[in-house]
Amino acid sequence: MGEIAEYMVAPGLRDKFNEYGFNFSKTGRNTEVSDRYNKIFFEIDIFLENYEKAMLVEVKTNLTEKNIEAHIERMEKMRKYADLHNDKRSFLGAVAGVVIPKNIKDLALNSGFYVIEPSGETFSITSPHGKPKEW
Repeated sequence: MGEIAEYMVAPGLRDKFNEYGFNFSKTGRNTEVSDRYNKIFFEIDIFLENYEKAMLVEVKTNLTEKNIEAHIERMEKMRKYADLHNDKRSFLGAVAGVVIPKNIKDLALNSGFYVIEPSGETFSITSPHGKPKEW
């Protein structure tokens, strides 16, 4: 089911975020970071990037509090990995889900993440409460 959710969101996600002014030029799916030397390992469901920013998107069928916590950890690992490899870009986070309870949506938004939800034949993006968190 998780792959179905990814296929629902991935094709138009870069264009949708570019409407917000991000100007992402590259999209990657199921991107793995495997840095054995520094013991940093994680996977990114959808990775949007340009020369100054990148966005890590976690996609779940049923988004939970544990998923939010795991994505925060993933963002921290990304920052550490980027710093070790002289990547000075800022990293933003987003979560997508087919089912997102209101309390989980609020948790994600309060954590500085964009929230992506199905909306008819497309999807909607809700901006984080306040300023999006950058790692």
